[in-house]
Formats: sequence, structure tokens, C-alpha cells
Amino acid sequence: MLELVVTPVLIAAAAPVMAATAAAVLITSGRPVLYEGPRVGRDEVTFGQLKFRTMRDLHDASGRPLSDGERITRFGRFLRGTSLDELPQLFNILRGDMSFVGPRPLPLAYLPRYSPEQRQRHLVRPGLTGLAQTSGRNLLAWDERFALDVHYARHGSFLLDAKIVWRTVGMVLRRTGISAQDHATAPEFLGPAARPAVRMPESSAS
Repeated sequence: MLELVVTPVLIAAAAPVMAATAAAVLITSGRPVLYEGPRVGRDEVTFGQLKFRTMRDLHDASGRPLSDGERITRFGRFLRGTSLDELPQLFNILRGDMSFVGPRPLPLAYLPRYSPEQRQRHLVRPGLTGLAQTSGRNLLAWDERFALDVHYARHGSFLLDAKIVWRTVGMVLRRTGISAQDHATAPEFLGPAARPAVRMPESSAS
């Protein structure tokens, strides 16, 4: 109910910024302005995640997409650094695809690669931000991220959501955890590996 009330207000408040961002993407990268990538949501239902486009559609001689580092634009790096590319996901929240807080939605191609425990991240709606994002974001190894996602899916609470939102503000302002080492964004998830020890919050209110 809170999301239904707050999201339209946030969309209205962010409309000038989104319009300016859309115009800048159109000028620097051309059409389309938005990227709608297939993602896995609650109960493993697929939806289209909206983002401002930050990469060019470039391929090698065999037709395979070039790496993220080769395709991302200069303005795209700015959008990712400031998280402005995520603003269109307010419409995903309004549609019920996402929540403000939850495990970040990941590509459909990853679904068959999860372990049974990792798939529990889909017990809740994916979020604009989440526990993993405020604990290191793309600096975390995949197993660490998934362990935090599953912890949230099992122990999420309104108080934990409020703390995650507060921590997200600091993460965005500091622009930390945007890229994994030697990657423009994050390495591809290829499947579960031996999980390192992950320190979980002491309680759902941590």
C-alpha cells in the first residue's frame, strides 16, 4: 500500500530529471532511449526491467556482443555512477513487477544456473535496492550476493527495508561498488561455487 501511494509521487517528482536524461541519451546514443531487459521476478515470473540505455549495440565479426567495457558509453558510465539509469524502474514498481527493496532482478539466462537454495531469492519481489547492494554491490562475489539475497527473502521486515533504503542513499552519494574489479559492471554468473563464509545481519532488523 505504501508503494502504491509513494511511487506515483516519486515519478512526478523525478519526471524533469527523467526527461532530461532521456534527451541526453537520445543525443549521445540515439534510439532506443530505454532498455527493457528480461528479468526473473517473484515466483520466477519473467518481466521487462526498464533502464535508461547506457551501452551501444556493438558486436564482433561473429555476431557476438562485445564486452560491457567496450559497449558502455561515457554518458552511460555517468548514469551508472549516479544510478540515474535505474529511475525508469519506478514504473516497474508501479506495475507490481518490483518493490523498492528486494534482491536485484537478474537476467533470465541465470535461472537454470542457480542452486536450489539460491532460487529462494525469488520468494519475494525483486527490488530497486537490496541487502546485497548495501553490503558491497558489485564488489561482492556472486555466492556472497546470493547468500544475502536469500537471507533477505527469509527474514525481510519493514525495519530492515527502512535501513536498506537509508544505506542506499549513502552508497549512491559515495558511488561505491558500481563495478567489480576488472569489469565495467559485474562478471557473468556461471553457476554456484563453494560459498565463502558470509557474515549475516544479527537479526532481521540489522
